[in-house]
Amino acid sequence: MRIKFVFCLSLLFCSVLASAQQNYYNVLKYGAKNDSSRLATAAISKAIDEASKAGGGTVYFPAGKYLTGPIHLKSNITVFIDAGAELHFSDNFDDYLPMVASRWEGTDVTNFSPLFYAYKAENIAIVGRGIIDGHGRKWWNFSEGYDEKWPRTKWQLEFDRLNKDIVRPDLKGWIERGFLRPPFIQPMYCKNVLIEGITIRNSPFWTVNPEFCENVTVNAVTINNPHSPNTDGINPESCKYVHISNCHISVGDDCITIKSGKDRAGRKMAAPAENYTITNCTMLSGHGGVVIGSEMSGDVRKITISNCVFDGTDRGIRIKTARGRGGIVEEIRVDNIIMKNIKEQAIVLDMQYAKTQPEPVSERTPRFRNIHLSNITATGVKQACFINGLEEMPVENITFNDINIDAQTGFFIKEARNIELHNVQVNTAAGPSVKAENVKMLTLDGLKTLSPLPGIAVADLMNTQDAFIYNSFPVKGTDVFLKLNGESTKNITLKSNNFGNMKMPVVQDASVKEAEVKAER
Repeated sequence: MRIKFVFCLSLLFCSVLASAQQNYYNVLKYGAKNDSSRLATAAISKAIDEASKAGGGTVYFPAGKYLTGPIHLKSNITVFIDAGAELHFSDNFDDYLPMVASRWEGTDVTNFSPLFYAYKAENIAIVGRGIIDGHGRKWWNFSEGYDEKWPRTKWQLEFDRLNKDIVRPDLKGWIERGFLRPPFIQPMYCKNVLIEGITIRNSPFWTVNPEFCENVTVNAVTINNPHSPNTDGINPESCKYVHISNCHISVGDDCITIKSGKDRAGRKMAAPAENYTITNCTMLSGHGGVVIGSEMSGDVRKITISNCVFDGTDRGIRIKTARGRGGIVEEIRVDNIIMKNIKEQAIVLDMQYAKTQPEPVSERTPRFRNIHLSNITATGVKQACFINGLEEMPVENITFNDINIDAQTGFFIKEARNIELHNVQVNTAAGPSVKAENVKMLTLDGLKTLSPLPGIAVADLMNTQDAFIYNSFPVKGTDVFLKLNGESTKNITLKSNNFGNMKMPVVQDASVKEAEVKAER
């Protein structure tokens, strides 16, 4: 009986093992070569088709080097790139024809196939410990070196033919510079997308770029795009329920960017980016650590960013837009961030990313509101914070809590309302810790600097209304705590401050009426 039982158990194990093996589709069995001796595109496609016919499965790449063109995923397909396996994507532009439905910097187009592509698929994944290399240099060189005086190439003529209805101003500049490079990984209108464990390098354009997707997870991915133009790391655009965690990113543009479409095209689609979590990531080279915009015409909301390190990026947290975009950025939470060696600003909220003239409020007018940042430490920063709203639409309801920044210059806040700083320490090499201009409803609670500068106020307010300044205890050596300027400055209240170390707590310009400043115990 025991022998019979063991025999049956062995048969059951073999059956389960055989079933599991049947769900694995080794690309070598479909004609792919793992010595990169020939293009494996057709073999990979056969493996995906076979798995798809069976209802789904894992397309498996064992160790070795594979040369391939674009890979198009179908529902219930996992691409498993094992440790030691490298997928090298062809730099022959013809391999990325025929063109497919895509989105390029927030404008819906028909363009070269992305390197990994899926359209209206569900339950797809790219996983493993292997490497995928986009060999982007030829794409970069063509785009950057193109002269608009040259005759249009066959690729550009094909793009023109397929995109007759595209509003050209949305792509102005890029069309003239050549053609639109494909993103590396771009699922479109997909559900349940997983990208995990892999190393990605040398992307032709944006690297991980889900569009109009739902339930996207990007975990433990390394992205390295050195010295390369517009090779953003992770750009989930107009998606819902996105989870980005444990990633290591060093790229030629923004590390992680949240977008929702550009100008008219974005407003027409009206597909917001919402319900994103970004956590436990490190960012090195890049224009920004985590960036929202500037293409945010379909709205961005309900975003949390936490437990990240930015070391060497141009900026840390950056939210940017311009007149003409429209859309709202709101309900943003940033917490527990370490920054160092930031070449420009640690924090940016800029509504004049492109310089334009004031205009009546309309669908073209963007909005930033309900954005809250806390527990941020930054050193080696050029500027602590830059907030720049619009005259017709100020930035509103922004709070900073428990912030400690060492920077060349401090906070600059312009065209804003309902701004609060609580327990904020800004040590500057030049200028005030906080400079505000055309701000309404400003709260400074426990503002401090440990490096006071001779004759320089800690806070410098110009044309600021309804300010409440309290709980400040300037250190010894502080000459001036508060400087007031501008004839529009009014209703400034100071309460519960300890100015015992001060020479002149408040200095005000002649244009400020004495009655507008109230000091309370």
